[in-house]
Amino acid sequence: QKEELEALYENRGQKEELEMIRKYHQTSKEEEWKLLDKPEQFLYELSQIPNFAERSQCIIFQSIFWEGITAVQRKLDIIIQACKGLQDMKSVKDVLGLILAFGNYMNGGNRTRGQADGYSLDILPKLKDVKSRDSSISLVDYIVSYYLRHYDQEAGTDKSVFPLLDPQDFLLASQVKLEDLIKDLRKLKKDLEACQKQTSLVCSESPEEHLQPFKDKMESFIQKAKEENKMKEKHWEDARSSFEEMISYFGLKPKPGEKEIAPSYVFTVWYEFCSDFKTIWKRENKALSAERLRVAQQSVNKLTAEKKVETRKINPTASLKERLRQKEANVEQNLRESPGQQ
Repeated sequence: QKEELEALYENRGQKEELEMIRKYHQTSKEEEWKLLDKPEQFLYELSQIPNFAERSQCIIFQSIFWEGITAVQRKLDIIIQACKGLQDMKSVKDVLGLILAFGNYMNGGNRTRGQADGYSLDILPKLKDVKSRDSSISLVDYIVSYYLRHYDQEAGTDKSVFPLLDPQDFLLASQVKLEDLIKDLRKLKKDLEACQKQTSLVCSESPEEHLQPFKDKMESFIQKAKEENKMKEKHWEDARSSFEEMISYFGLKPKPGEKEIAPSYVFTVWYEFCSDFKTIWKRENKALSAERLRVAQQSVNKLTAEKKVETRKINPTASLKERLRQKEANVEQNLRESPGQQ
């Protein structure tokens, strides 16, 4: 509906065109008017709608407004959820704690660096470059492996949960600019005020019989849109506060020469680290799954071997003495074959 109305609005007759068509309509006979091309007749019919241009703009703006508000809402939610996840997820704290512990252990010979109480988050993407002596594994490899074996009871199974936020969440958050969102909200508010003026113009210039349902629908939209815009401005404040609280929680400070920390910087750091972490996490989980399967198979094989008993058929027609002798012989043979009797 929006696309069709936009097409009508864009192709509406211009002032000069409409004047020529009206003049022709007034001076021509009915048979001559019918001979006029359909497009010209259609433009004339549209021009008969009171304030067609203003009505179209108001109706089109309704879709534009709700699309814009929805886009702002989605981006604000991305920021809030990323900040909340970093502060509230226990597994995030566990991973960061392991990094600190291993960092202090590696720097144990250094009184200053080996007894650190914390570290700057900008080192996270660099951890993959810290290698073992033979360069076979990185510090991230070791941290992931240690976490899975000591913190994740479901490691190696389908129930194992990635301990950090998904890298894609941070990638989306890094692309959000809070200053752009508040500008978008202000523009929507300004355009809404213009829409309200156009609505008033249409209602004042249109005949009574052409007011409805335009008048009631537009007035209802304008009221709801004002309330929604106000709510989103409050939501924007919440998102900004959530981000500021998060950077304060991690002790982040602006770089020299910069007034504030941009979400793009913080979330890019987390995106790079989480991408490295998740790649290794998937690989290690797969390896643990294979290891679990192998151990389980070995247990089954051992259990089967221990319970395997070779039973000799006893002749039911034999005497009681003969059947007891055969049974004792079977037991002795099983004891000799048992690993405990080797």
